[in-house]
Amino acid sequence: MSAKFDEPLAAGDLSAHIRAFLVEQPLAPDCKLVLAYSGGVDSEVLAFGLSQFARQHPEFHYQLVYVHHGLSDNADSWAQHCLERGQHYGLPVTVERVTVNRGPRLSLEAEARKVRYQAIERHLSANDVLLTAHHEDDQLETILLALKRGHGPKGLAAMGQVQALAQGRQLRPLLDISREQIEAYAKQQGLVHIEDESNQDDKYDRNFLRLEIIPRLKARWPSIATTASRSAALCAEQQATLDVQVSERLPLWLTQAPYHTQSVFKLDGFAEQSADWQALLLRGFIESQGFALPSKVQLNQIITQVLTAKDDAKVHIRVGECEIRRFANQVYLFKYHARPRHVKPASWTFPSQLLNPLVQGDVTQLDVTSAGVTCGETIRLSASKQGPRARFPRPDEVVSVRYQLAGQCRCHPHSRGKGRELKKLWQEFGVPPWVREKVGFMFYNEQLVMAIGLWIEKSFIVELNGLGLQVSQTSV
Repeated sequence: MSAKFDEPLAAGDLSAHIRAFLVEQPLAPDCKLVLAYSGGVDSEVLAFGLSQFARQHPEFHYQLVYVHHGLSDNADSWAQHCLERGQHYGLPVTVERVTVNRGPRLSLEAEARKVRYQAIERHLSANDVLLTAHHEDDQLETILLALKRGHGPKGLAAMGQVQALAQGRQLRPLLDISREQIEAYAKQQGLVHIEDESNQDDKYDRNFLRLEIIPRLKARWPSIATTASRSAALCAEQQATLDVQVSERLPLWLTQAPYHTQSVFKLDGFAEQSADWQALLLRGFIESQGFALPSKVQLNQIITQVLTAKDDAKVHIRVGECEIRRFANQVYLFKYHARPRHVKPASWTFPSQLLNPLVQGDVTQLDVTSAGVTCGETIRLSASKQGPRARFPRPDEVVSVRYQLAGQCRCHPHSRGKGRELKKLWQEFGVPPWVREKVGFMFYNEQLVMAIGLWIEKSFIVELNGLGLQVSQTSV
């Protein structure tokens, strides 16, 4: 990494700093450098430095992205500013217009950040890098916010100069540079930048820290941003070691749900782990499934509920966008969706001629959708000579799909020696209670043929190499 500036800035120093940082990175030959460009002083300095780098390295691709949030009356003029400055720098600029969700329980800052990154990351491929103009004072703000929220080492590690993204990497060349140095350099170079009026609104947490708190901290301890960054780096080192330990242990606690393709967390033996490891493993599981981490209090409540609930208890917890359920001594995670509960059983009948193309061999697969049916909307029908499959219906047999059969309904799966009641088979096949109402059952006239995705009734199974019908339900 390039060294921290301790001397007054000389002309060209900050551009040299940016170029040196980028030269040190292992950039792929076909790499695109995408700059999150707001037109503010810090991103203006980074755009200027990137233009200097681009002149020396024409082998790479470059893209500046301005995100138009529509939150300010000045947003159109800011977008025009970025387009003009990009032309001045010789770098292409794209304006992305987004809509920010608003609501009484939503943080405008957080929602704007989320859609901003979503818009920018659309421009990234696997070998590309995203450049952001976060600087040392931004790092101090992030650390203070992490302290305010009660975060542990992961949160206190704040921002890294190099971080992985879903596609590519994020680079922060100015993370070891102070706001004062950036502003002085912009003035030196005569860089034109915009001033976002919302930066003076201290109702936003970052602005409050920037306007009210950090100046007082710096007046007392001038080097606090630098020393706080060192603390963040130490937390990052400790977190990296912890992450390795968790990544080695976590797979032992995961398995694939019998009826879902998702990973679930096994609770066998979990109660015997120390409280610290219980928290670390469950945090690791939640994070591995792409959900935001709960607070310490929330996590402790989750652990208590999943460990102390009786086997037949319906554990159902919602934390933000994450739904947590327990079934068969396993923990399931889902993304929350407001769903209407299916009160009445639904059923639908196939037109008599629907299966003709499959039976006659004209096609090998059909997708069938029934309007108005809310629990199993799409049925996929396939003709196959392999795997469990049912015989095709005869011309005089009416084909229907029904839902929410009574638990006393007797079934005889092809893989079982004898029949059992449906309520017992739900347990045997590991189908969670909240999924059962969405599982479709296919009938020929009044005879049960299959539980879609689970079994074929033994009396309808096709033996040897005969052509038969396989059915899957894409919405479950």
